Amino acid sequence: MEFPLTFGLQKTGLPLILTSGKLKNLCFLIDTGATHNTLFDFVYEHFKNEFKLLEGTYRTMGIEGHYKETPIIEATFNFEGKDYTSTFSVLEANEAVRKVQEETGVQIHGVLGVQFLIENKWIIDFNKCNIYDEKR
Repeated sequence: MEFPLTFGLQKTGLPLILTSGKLKNLCFLIDTGATHNTLFDFVYEHFKNEFKLLEGTYRTMGIEGHYKETPIIEATFNFEGKDYTSTFSVLEANEAVRKVQEETGVQIHGVLGVQFLIENKWIIDFNKCNIYDEKR
């Protein structure tokens, strides 16, 4: 897989991917500074039946810098014809999401962090603004 990040970067200044399949058109921000994946709570509530709620919680730092206990879910989405499954913290970040939407015109539904990149062997080429998987 090779996916250019240039469109999202040109339109919003953010590295974004859009999903397909059952969880169609979810917009994820790729964040190499995030240790865990995050799905925002309004998305979780809307697609609750598509996720598996796991036992336990994560202690996650929210966007505003405060730690919160968050539920953990397992989610599967399709990107570029391949299904990806990972765990996500369910985080309330309505104010931050609203601000990003006002500034960019795009609603972000979650964050794919280092956990996701490592699990799926995604490589970000910052010079070419592309994502590759190990099979490229």
